[in-house]
Amino acid sequence: MKIKALKWLSTVPVAIALATTLVACGGASQPSGTPTDALAGSDKQTLDKYTTKDVTPLDKIDKTKLGLITPGTIKVGTLSDAPPNIFIDKDGNFTGYDNELLKAMAAKLGLKVEFVSTKFQSLLAQVKTKQFDVGSSSISTTDARRDTVAFTNGYDFGYMAIVAKEGAKVKTFDDLKQGVRIGVVQGTVQDDFVTNTLKLEPVRFPDYNTVYANVKSGQVDVWVAPSQQAEGQVKQGDGTTIAQKKVNTQNFTAYAVAKENQPLNDALNAALDAVVADGTWGKLTAQWYADRPTIKEQTPEGWKPGSKAVQVPTK
Repeated sequence: MKIKALKWLSTVPVAIALATTLVACGGASQPSGTPTDALAGSDKQTLDKYTTKDVTPLDKIDKTKLGLITPGTIKVGTLSDAPPNIFIDKDGNFTGYDNELLKAMAAKLGLKVEFVSTKFQSLLAQVKTKQFDVGSSSISTTDARRDTVAFTNGYDFGYMAIVAKEGAKVKTFDDLKQGVRIGVVQGTVQDDFVTNTLKLEPVRFPDYNTVYANVKSGQVDVWVAPSQQAEGQVKQGDGTTIAQKKVNTQNFTAYAVAKENQPLNDALNAALDAVVADGTWGKLTAQWYADRPTIKEQTPEGWKPGSKAVQVPTK
């Protein structure tokens, strides 16, 4: 699968200083996570029980009962630095695959969307406490995360990637061993994977820009990243490369909703099926993922978005 570089957003000035501090802490401390399967509940078979058989017809959705913070508007917590999924463009607008798809879904419901920037490590808690109606951040659905929030049906599937400097000794996931300085974004599945599955202590960073800056500067050896965000950061001339990427699980990513707000979850599932059925989902997937131009690449090994009933157009 061909990897294409996308535009990289500029890093924050304190990146190197922050990395030095974190590396020092990381090297001296013990793994902070519990020794469990970090991706428990994120396999295809387990997630099948969460995927709805069908959805409520759009014309049966009561928009007055969606429990929105502001009636008529979905308030969305998202990130500003993770292209191609969730980021702010040069004109200051929130965009990216996840957010453009959510806009299309909201349009099916006749609702507006208000995006607010936050950090990933805070996002699910903010959805739980109703600071946001929805969390949009290419969120992998796991058992642990379902303890905090509910999720819609899936709209995407996940890869993990290794980002390193060109010519680095670490080239594959098998090379991630004790002594390798592994960067992750705090609170992500990749953080859990390194800590709990590999049982190593990563260097944790607050956002994607910062961790990537520290790969470039050599403060960390590799970044274990969501593949989409890796492709969004790495560009020609940076001296870095995506050394390996692989499907981490045949799981799905989804939008987060407060557990008690089933009416909103039902509405979003209905809207997701609608944008899948009319071809919008496929068009946006091809637009934002250069390596997924066709339905075959968009639905690997039988995976598909939305409910079990929706049909993905073949053209």
